[in-house]
Amino acid sequence: MTNHRIRLFITGRVQGVFFRQSLKAKAIQNDVHGWVRNLSDGRVEALLEGSMENVSTLIEWSHGGPANAIVEDVEIHNEEFTGEFPKFDVLY
Repeated sequence: MTNHRIRLFITGRVQGVFFRQSLKAKAIQNDVHGWVRNLSDGRVEALLEGSMENVSTLIEWSHGGPANAIVEDVEIHNEEFTGEFPKFDVLY
């Protein structure tokens, strides 16, 4: 199974709606490692590593997010897989 690394930038009403915590729960459920954090410009950034199937599940979820989120755009960047993350974290 080939592993992938994807960086997401999620735009919209995505801060203050439990986006990071919800993404972390979804990542753990889908065996995806990496991190998620709020950016000062109001976006959420996430770095995801795992199988393409599992990472794709999180990308798809990110287009809607948790109940109170209003996602306007999800920017997707492919990166070189490193395997550097032992788990999924919320960065503050």
